[in-house]
Amino acid sequence: MTPSRSLSLLAVLLLAAAAPPALGQTAPGRGAPNAVAPPPPAAAPPPPAVLAAPTPTGPALPPEPPLALPPGMAALPQGGWRLRFGNEPPPSIAPAVQATLAEIGRRLGSRPQGRVSLVAQASGPANDVSTARRLTLARALLVKQALAAGGLPENRIDVRAVGRTAEAEDAVDILPAEAQPTSRPPR
Repeated sequence: MTPSRSLSLLAVLLLAAAAPPALGQTAPGRGAPNAVAPPPPAAAPPPPAVLAAPTPTGPALPPEPPLALPPGMAALPQGGWRLRFGNEPPPSIAPAVQATLAEIGRRLGSRPQGRVSLVAQASGPANDVSTARRLTLARALLVKQALAAGGLPENRIDVRAVGRTAEAEDAVDILPAEAQPTSRPPR
């Protein structure tokens, strides 16, 4: 045998020794027959399809008409409404205003999310901070109750009874999410 042929034969024998045993044969140094090789992994599933937003098939709903505000209520320039109160204790809300607040509550409650802030202030008494805060809290809770009666969930209504302010107004501002300032004023 020639040296190159013996090297080729040696290479073939080494490769045969390194190859795994055939099915059913025992590998040298192992006591169990060789197991069946697992199937190749399945191809990854295609990515989920991206669905386009459905297009409305019917006519679009008309926008809600603007609210006719009763006396004592006004629209705020930044959005929202202001309800003015008289100086009389205990605070009360007229039936026409109650109906308007219920309608505002219905409209705000039909939105999927967003908080509503009630900011209540008073014109006095100037020398009794505690009384002014209690008065503004009572007014804000009346407004909250009327909005909730219209369908706005109570847990979406924030109440801020600020008491007497420099503005000296007897009012409660109803501020939907889009009318609220992005930062809070310092306390």
